[in-house]
Amino acid sequence: MQRPCRITFVFISLFLVSPYGEKTGNKVTNYNIGAIIDVDSRIGKEEKAAFEFAVQSFNNDVSNNHKLSLYIQNSRRNPLLAATAAKKLIEEQEVIAIIGLETWEEAALVSDIGSRARVPVLSFAAPALITPSRWPFLVTMANGDSEQMKCIAATISSFNWKRVVVIYEDDAFGGDSGKLALLSEALSDVGSEIEYRLVLPPFSSVSNPNEVVQDELIKLFNVQSRVYIVLQSSLPMTIHLFEKAKEIGLIGRDSAWITTNTISNYFDSFNSSVISSMQGILGIKTYYDEGTNLYKTFYPQFRRTFRDENPEEDNFQPSVNALRAYDSIRTIKQAMDSDENSPDSLLKNILSSNFTGLSGEIHFQQRKLSHDPILRIVNVIGKSYNELDFWLPGTGFSKNNGYVGYISADFTGTVIWPDGSKLVPKGWAMPTNKKPMIIGVPARTAFEKFVKVEDGKHPGQKNYDGFCIELFYKVVNVLEYVLIYQFDPHNGTYDELVHKVYNKTYDAAVGDITILANRTTFVEFTQPYAATGLSMIVPVKPESSAWMFLKPFTTKMWLVTGSILIYTMFIVWFLEHQSNPDFRGPWNNQIGTVFWFTFSSIFFAHIWLFVALILTSSYTASLTSMLTVQRLEPTVTDIEWLKRSNVKIGCDGDSFVRTYLEDVLKFKSYNIENVSSEYKYEGEFKSNHIAAAFLELPYGRVFLNHYCKKFTTTAPTYTFGGLGFIFQKGSPVARDFSRAILKLSEDGTLMSLEQKWFAPSPECSANVTEESKTDSLSIHSFWGLFIISVATYTVCLLLFLAYSLKRYWNHEEENNAGILPLVDESVWNKAMRLAKYIYNGKVCVRGEASAAPRVPDIYKWSSPTWDYDRSSSHISMENYEVKSQAESEIGIQLQAHN
Repeated sequence: MQRPCRITFVFISLFLVSPYGEKTGNKVTNYNIGAIIDVDSRIGKEEKAAFEFAVQSFNNDVSNNHKLSLYIQNSRRNPLLAATAAKKLIEEQEVIAIIGLETWEEAALVSDIGSRARVPVLSFAAPALITPSRWPFLVTMANGDSEQMKCIAATISSFNWKRVVVIYEDDAFGGDSGKLALLSEALSDVGSEIEYRLVLPPFSSVSNPNEVVQDELIKLFNVQSRVYIVLQSSLPMTIHLFEKAKEIGLIGRDSAWITTNTISNYFDSFNSSVISSMQGILGIKTYYDEGTNLYKTFYPQFRRTFRDENPEEDNFQPSVNALRAYDSIRTIKQAMDSDENSPDSLLKNILSSNFTGLSGEIHFQQRKLSHDPILRIVNVIGKSYNELDFWLPGTGFSKNNGYVGYISADFTGTVIWPDGSKLVPKGWAMPTNKKPMIIGVPARTAFEKFVKVEDGKHPGQKNYDGFCIELFYKVVNVLEYVLIYQFDPHNGTYDELVHKVYNKTYDAAVGDITILANRTTFVEFTQPYAATGLSMIVPVKPESSAWMFLKPFTTKMWLVTGSILIYTMFIVWFLEHQSNPDFRGPWNNQIGTVFWFTFSSIFFAHIWLFVALILTSSYTASLTSMLTVQRLEPTVTDIEWLKRSNVKIGCDGDSFVRTYLEDVLKFKSYNIENVSSEYKYEGEFKSNHIAAAFLELPYGRVFLNHYCKKFTTTAPTYTFGGLGFIFQKGSPVARDFSRAILKLSEDGTLMSLEQKWFAPSPECSANVTEESKTDSLSIHSFWGLFIISVATYTVCLLLFLAYSLKRYWNHEEENNAGILPLVDESVWNKAMRLAKYIYNGKVCVRGEASAAPRVPDIYKWSSPTWDYDRSSSHISMENYEVKSQAESEIGIQLQAHN
C-alpha cells in the first residue's frame, strides 16, 4: 500500500497527519474511523455491536477497493473525556471521520475540534438549532425536536391537562438543548403551560444520586400539577428518577408521566427491574420499520453479536441509536466511493447522501436529517410496552404509520395509567382527608341571600348559607367523585379573594364572584351560574301627563287614522253632493257638513261603522288600562346628569363596582359612597344622601323584589361575564364544576334554587312589572283593517264614476242626434262640461235647460241623521237649472247656425 501523503494541520500547537491515502491500480486503501460512545452503558454496547457488524459487512464486500478500520473510545458521557478522545483519534489514528456522541454537550466540544482539524463529525445528538458557521464539519444523524414537542402538546390537549411539570437533567452547559423552549411554545398553542421546572444536576456531578433525586422529587408535592414530562435524562439518572418517584408515591393515582424519545428509545434496552418502576407511563419513540429486508438481515446478526459480547443482558432488541450507528457507517462508506479524497469532498459527499437506512430516510438539509420521523406513542405495561397511536409530522395522530386512513387531532389510544385503571387521571393533586381542598368564602357580603356567614354554636365554628352555598352543595352531589373540602371565611374584598386563590392560599373560592377579564389571568372560572351586569337603581314617582288621552295610539297611528278620516269625508261628499241638498251650497258649508257627517259616525252607525267600532273599542280598552295600572317613572334617567350635578351615588365598596365607576364611568371618587348592606340603601335614599345606587344585576333584582314600588332600574345595563366559582389555573375540578352547573341548569335545579332564594315580596309579586305595562297601540295592529276600509271606499268611488260617465255619454248621444258638431269646441270645454255634469248631475244642450235626470235607485241611500226623503218626486228643479256661460254660448251658436 502506498504511503499516505501528509498534510499539515494546526491544532493546539500540534502537527496533524492527513488520514487520506491515494488509490493506485487495484490496490485496497485503508481508512480509519473513530467512534466516541459510552461503552459502559446499554446504549453504548448496542452502538458498539452495530458499528462492528457494519464495518465487518462492508469489509467483506469484495467489490470494495477500500477497507474501514474502527477505533472506539469510551467517553462515559463526559464532554471532557469525549474531547480528549477526539484529539487522540485525530492525532494518533488519523481518522477521516468521528461518529457517535450521544449527548449534545459531547457533540459540541468534539465538533469544535473536528472543525479545526477538518474532520467530519457525525453526531447522534442535535440541538434545537444548529449554526453551520460555528461547526462547519458537524453533521447530525438525529432529527429536530419540534415535531416531538407538538406531539406531546397534542397529547396533553387530548386529555385536557392545562398545567404540567417538566423534569430534565442539566447538561454540562447548564441548558436543555433548546427542548424546553420548543415545548413551552407547543403547549401555549394548545392552551396549556408549564407550572414548574424540576432541574436535576448532571449525574456525573453527584456522589449520592438516590438522596439527591429524592430531595428534588419531594419538592413536587408542593406543586398542584400531577402531569410530569421528562424532557431529557441520562440512563443512570432515568433509572434513579423513576425508582424514587415510584417509591415516594408520585407515580400512581391522578398522575401521568410522559417521556421524550431520548428516554423512550431505550425502553427496549431497560431490564425488567427498571421497567417495573415505569408502569403506566407514556413514551414518545422514533418509529422505524421492522419489516424491511435490510432490517431482517441486520437483526439476527446484531442479536448474535450483542449477545456474545453482553451475555448478562436479557433484552437483545436494538434501539434506534443502534440503527443509526449502522446507517452512519454506511453513510461514510458511500461518501468514500468518490474519486476525490479530501476532507472537503468527504463532507460534501456525506451531506449529499440520499438513501433509505435502518432508521429511515438518510438525507441531510442544513447539516441535519431533512425529514421529521414518524413518532410512536407507547404505554409501558408489564415487562414491555404497548404501541398505541402514531404521530405523523404535520398531520396528527393516526392508527397506522401511513398518511392514508384514520387521522385525528386527538389521542385515541387506550392507556393503562400508573394506578392500573383506564380512567384518565386528573393530572392534579386531588384533595384527601389529610389535605382537603381549602375553599374561601366571602364573609363580608352586601346581599346575604347570596352568601351568609354566621358564627356557630361552638367557638370558631362557622355556618354557611345562601344561594351560592346551596348551589355548591348541589354541584358536589353531581360530581362523579367525592370532593373533600373545607370552607374558610374571607374578610376582605373580592379582588383580595381572587388573589388568595392565585397565590395558592386557597385552592378555590365559592360565592357571588363576578367573572372579569383581568381576573381570568390569575384564576380559572367555572361556567357562570347567573348573568350579571351593572344597573342603576333610582327612586320612582307616579307618572302624570295632561296628554294622557293621546297615549293609547302612537303618533303614526293617529296620523293614519286622521288620513283615513279625511279620505272618508271626501268619499261621502262625492257620493252625496248631487242628490243631498245638505251637501250643496257654498264650499265652507259643504266642508262643515261632510266633516260633521263623518265625525259623527264614530258614535253613530254610518258608512265606516266597521272601522269606527274597532278603533273606538281599542282606544277605550287601552286608555282604561293606562289609567287603571299605576305607572311609575324614575327620578333620574341619565348617568351624565349624575356626573354633571355632582351628586353622590352608592355601591358595594368590597366589589369591583367602585373601581369600575371611577375608571370606566368616570365618576369622581369623593362622590361614591360605600354601602355595606342591602338594608341600608333605602335609608341612604330617604336621607337624600345618594341620588342613585349602582348594583350588579343579580343584586338589583333582589333589591327590586322588595322595593318595587319605591325604586326602579334605569339607564343602559353594562354587562359582564356572570357569576361563577373560581379555582387555581389549570385545575380540572373547575371543568368538572362547569359541567355540573350546566347539568343543573338543564334539569331545572338552578331555576328552582333561584325561585327559592330570590322570590319577590308579597306586595311585589302582584305588582305590574315594566314588561307588563300597557304600550301604545301602533299601526301594525290595524293595517289589515285600514287596507280593507280604503279598498272599499275606493271601489265605491270607481263604481260611481263609471256609472256617471256611462250616463253622460248616453245623454250626449240622445241630445246631439242630428246636430252638426261644433268644429271649434275645444278639449278644455268638453272636459269642463263633463266635470260640471259629474258635479251637478245635469246635461245642457243647445242652450236649453234640460230637466234634471231622474235620480236612480242607487241614490236611495237613507241618512237618518237628516230628515228628508230622497225618493220624493217634488224636488225643486231650480236646484238643477244651473247653466254655465260656456253652455249658453254653445246654445247661441247653434241657433245662429240654424
